[in-house]
Amino acid sequence: MAVKKIEVPGIGTVKLYKRKGSRSIRLTVSLAGEVRVSLPYWLPYDAGARFALSKVDWIQAQLQEHGGAVLRHGQSVGKSHHFYFYSSADAARVSTRLSGSEVRITYPDYLAVDHASVQKAAERAAIRALRTQAEQLLPQRLRALADTHGFAYKSIAIKQLTGRWGSCDTDKNIVLNLYLIQLPWHLIDYVIMHELAHTRALNHGPDFWAEFEKHLPHAKQLRREIKQYRPVVGT
Repeated sequence: MAVKKIEVPGIGTVKLYKRKGSRSIRLTVSLAGEVRVSLPYWLPYDAGARFALSKVDWIQAQLQEHGGAVLRHGQSVGKSHHFYFYSSADAARVSTRLSGSEVRITYPDYLAVDHASVQKAAERAAIRALRTQAEQLLPQRLRALADTHGFAYKSIAIKQLTGRWGSCDTDKNIVLNLYLIQLPWHLIDYVIMHELAHTRALNHGPDFWAEFEKHLPHAKQLRREIKQYRPVVGT
């Protein structure tokens, strides 16, 4: 399968594929924002380029609809990693590796980056990177805030949670969600202070909010802000 890349104003990169057995020109926009034009082997690439140009408005609408739907090349992972997707003709399967600040995903060139197997592998690798960052940074931040505000806790654990950002039990054992490391630092501090406040008031009654807001006066404002985020990769 022959392929050629062109740049189309208002769209960006468009990949032109010549397929044996194809009888017509076909235009697709993947969930990852990849624009492809498939055309019969006997047609010149210029025919595919002209076809893409004639569909600029439709392509832009599709790109806007798909934006952010999948994990993308260059996208940040927490505080110190980024995704790097590599298509390879030599790859027999999807593989991942953490290398320095890179979350590398290598996949066979017959797959698109938004293929389910590629995206699932990327998500698993991202979780490993997030756990590494969270285990390094969150206990340090918890200890610093506890010392600054005069709180005491028994232990800290980092876990992959789906429904909450953190928890604190009656013995003052604190659990923080590894996805927390993706949030801005002021919201990370909000969650940590929330759990520290629970070391003195377990429920969410007036005593808890009095304690919480004594140390974080704008806590209710941050509570509204954090609702914009979810504990998932790429939150």
